[in-house]
Amino acid sequence: QVQLVESGGGLVQAGGSLRLSCVASRSIFSFNAMGWYRQAPGKQRELVAAIGSGGSTNYADSVKGRFTISRDSAKNTVSLQMNNLKPEDTAVYYCNARVQTFVAGMTSRDYWGKGTLVTVSS
Repeated sequence: QVQLVESGGGLVQAGGSLRLSCVASRSIFSFNAMGWYRQAPGKQRELVAAIGSGGSTNYADSVKGRFTISRDSAKNTVSLQMNNLKPEDTAVYYCNARVQTFVAGMTSRDYWGKGTLVTVSS
């Protein structure tokens, strides 16, 4: 069983910064990838940033240059540093961990945290 626990959300003014953390109940290297998704009211959930087991990263175009995903394997933790926040960043942010297998085709299992709310005021 896997548990993901997020923290760090809150209220911040535009231009400010927040750091989100996700603590996993097992080694982060047991996942093919971990990442952060967000969902704003009335919008679909979207990928914000992801990091593969080998350390490669991927970011949504809207956050490139402002957000940075990182990991601390000793603490089973993946973090998202968010700088120069904008009102459009307001959303519930969810930690995600993915396990993929390739037996007679690719299958995936996603684990999700409960989410943490980030609100950016103008």
